[in-house]
Amino acid sequence: MISCRLCGNSLSWPFLDLGQQPLCESYLQQHELNQMEPFFPLQVYVCRECMLVQLDQYVSPGHIFSEYAYFSSYSDSWLKHSKAYVQMAIDRFGLGPKSLAVELASNDGYLLQYFVEHGVPVLGIEPAANVANAAIERGIPTAVKFFGVKAAEEQTANGMGADLLIGNNVLAQVPDLHDFVEGMRILLKPRGHITMEFPHLWRLLESNQFDTIYHEHFSYFSLAVVERLFSEHALKIFDVEELPTHGGSLRIYACHRSNSEPASKRLNGLRKHEADLGLDRLECYMSFAERVKETKRKLLEFMIAAKRNGKQIAGYGAAGKGNTLLNYCGIRTDFLDYVVDRNPYKQGRFLPGTHIPIYHPDRIRETKPDLVLVLPWNVKSEIMSQISYIREWGGQFIVPIPEVQIYS
Repeated sequence: MISCRLCGNSLSWPFLDLGQQPLCESYLQQHELNQMEPFFPLQVYVCRECMLVQLDQYVSPGHIFSEYAYFSSYSDSWLKHSKAYVQMAIDRFGLGPKSLAVELASNDGYLLQYFVEHGVPVLGIEPAANVANAAIERGIPTAVKFFGVKAAEEQTANGMGADLLIGNNVLAQVPDLHDFVEGMRILLKPRGHITMEFPHLWRLLESNQFDTIYHEHFSYFSLAVVERLFSEHALKIFDVEELPTHGGSLRIYACHRSNSEPASKRLNGLRKHEADLGLDRLECYMSFAERVKETKRKLLEFMIAAKRNGKQIAGYGAAGKGNTLLNYCGIRTDFLDYVVDRNPYKQGRFLPGTHIPIYHPDRIRETKPDLVLVLPWNVKSEIMSQISYIREWGGQFIVPIPEVQIYS
């Protein structure tokens, strides 16, 4: 029996079953195509006691994240978002040359670089050595390790307590939530602040974002669940923002429970909103699986009709969410000729499971596809702007989530 990673209760209520899938960031090289490729169940549960939506852990974090294919700096919109955040944080928390901003899962230094520009000392903690090395090469001090109690104690022993502790889109990737959050409590200075961003569970439900579910994301959070988690480690959330990033995210602001930060109107408002939506009741989750099946049927109906009409279809973005979608729907090279991606690490490789080849974005101009399937739909405006030239030959964009839409 699987146990909840937050409260320890037995998990028996299935939320969604996306079948057997490969790890979504395990891109293949040519010589690996004829080798055995591991697939794992992608089944999601809801805990009846604490309402945490979660997967079982089939693969260790070390296997997934020791070398990682996602580099944050290849998204212009994410860089813009990060730069604006840094300015806000410096102003709100009064950070300066005697402060320390620490980011957990700091990736390639995409965010910390902007603190450095303002003269604020930084430290990144990133488990993927290949990604961390990219940050180090651009002058961002980065410790290559997984974060938890042990890592926090090592940093505080070296006098590296955090005035600001940042975690953007990392909480979902943590299998041991209590070790991670306790580590945050240890690393945070007595008057320090935490900000974390994570996709909001309600947006996943509301906008049918099932493709954001993959093995690398162990958990999916509401505000109420994260408040419970933080409270168990003497941390309190005092403010929250709703953000448009990643299809709809929350940015929480937290501190030690002993601090006098009052709860904001936004926080109290979102608490009430989640309760009104029913996120604390199982009934809220019961219809989601059928909606996902219907989305699959509609996408396949469209793709089949397009191919029968002789259309050439390419994909943009070798993203994790795209791999969940393609593997669940059974879309391979019989539907999608290739995908393109700006990340050189992925170019020349093949998507996991579907074995669709990945090329540089120039391939689109060379082959002039009739349709381009936008796999990272959360940045569809950025992508449609980058390759707006497909309209020169009458090309159109397909956005599959929340349901199939065509943009000319």
